[in-house]
Amino acid sequence: MNHQQLARRMQRIRPSATATISDQVRALEQAGHTVINLGEGELDFSTPDHISDAGITAIVQQQTKYTAVSGTSALKQAIACKFLRDHQLSFSADEIVAGSGAKPLIFNALLSTLDVGHEVIIPAPYWVSYPDMVMLAEGTPVIVPCHEQYGWKLQPQDLAAALTPETRWLILNSPSNPTGAIYSAEELRGLAEVLSDYPQVLIMSDDIYEPLRYENTLFSTFAQVAPYLSDRILTINGVSKSHAMTGWRLGYAAGPTWLIHAMQTLQSQSTSNPCSISQAAAVVALQQPAEFLSAWMTVLDRRRRQVLAMIEASNGLSASAPKGAFYIFANCMAFIGSITPQGQSLDDDQAVASWLLQDAHVAVLHGSAFGTPGYLRIAYAVEDSHLTQACQRLQDSLAKLILS
Repeated sequence: MNHQQLARRMQRIRPSATATISDQVRALEQAGHTVINLGEGELDFSTPDHISDAGITAIVQQQTKYTAVSGTSALKQAIACKFLRDHQLSFSADEIVAGSGAKPLIFNALLSTLDVGHEVIIPAPYWVSYPDMVMLAEGTPVIVPCHEQYGWKLQPQDLAAALTPETRWLILNSPSNPTGAIYSAEELRGLAEVLSDYPQVLIMSDDIYEPLRYENTLFSTFAQVAPYLSDRILTINGVSKSHAMTGWRLGYAAGPTWLIHAMQTLQSQSTSNPCSISQAAAVVALQQPAEFLSAWMTVLDRRRRQVLAMIEASNGLSASAPKGAFYIFANCMAFIGSITPQGQSLDDDQAVASWLLQDAHVAVLHGSAFGTPGYLRIAYAVEDSHLTQACQRLQDSLAKLILS
């Protein structure tokens, strides 16, 4: 097809940064190099056996037909029980929708509510897909920079300054990708107080990394701390990060009936119901205690500390210890303008990341992809020996650069 036949909306968006880096990794591997990918947001753990067994049982029992578009009644009941058990939030079946991952649910929510001229406030650093999904839905992303000195979290005064009569959504991700920042209940209440004067603004609480937390950091979700705003809060979650089920493609959302019904209508005309096998597995995932999680977090914490130690040992890198998820957002500004042994100038964070991929054969993502230039996102959810090797490669490669 001639590119001139593409819809104009395709000019608004870029390929996912994570997909792009994965393509580059595959190209290097095909050329015979051994590449360690610290650029993907995926746990290296296997889906727990009891959950996989539930999926196998569903296949054996021929649970392989279409289901209700928004999910089976059993899955909705499990989702409702999870919200009640963990956050004391009560949702009816009409207030819940399951989808083929959290990502299409976010997109459907935006597509259901945005018209041309509507604005969506996105704190930066942000997950790479938020702005592009807003633009695909014909909205306008309003990027509000957050700062490391405030824990990478949106401040009430900055939220207030960004709000306009055209603001339609605030998107909040906690624990955060890429920083691992977690909003406390008090911090969420401060943002809720600002939003109470803007009844047209919806709040999207993306909680996908909810259980992945360190140092006994508490977790609160927006609907829990601001129940008086519940009629305009959409809570997004799923089993991909919490249960190492990325490939199962199962996410869920809970919120006001009018919005859930609109999302369900869109889903009925696009992806339809999520995979029936994945739904059966997710029922077990949500119903049974996550006894495996403690061991997982012990491993992730060890890896987190290992990467932080590498950063501390690398002259020019710095980073705050993340409280959640499995990423470190490292300041690489000292290397911008540095010179490689071949005489190449690294003029931005993307050039630094490209140098590390080509020289160290370690993939990391540049902070510009997350709306915050001068940083690198390092994902440490990889096998221990690979992470050890990657850390040494990164440290050695950075040491070759001549700082300006």
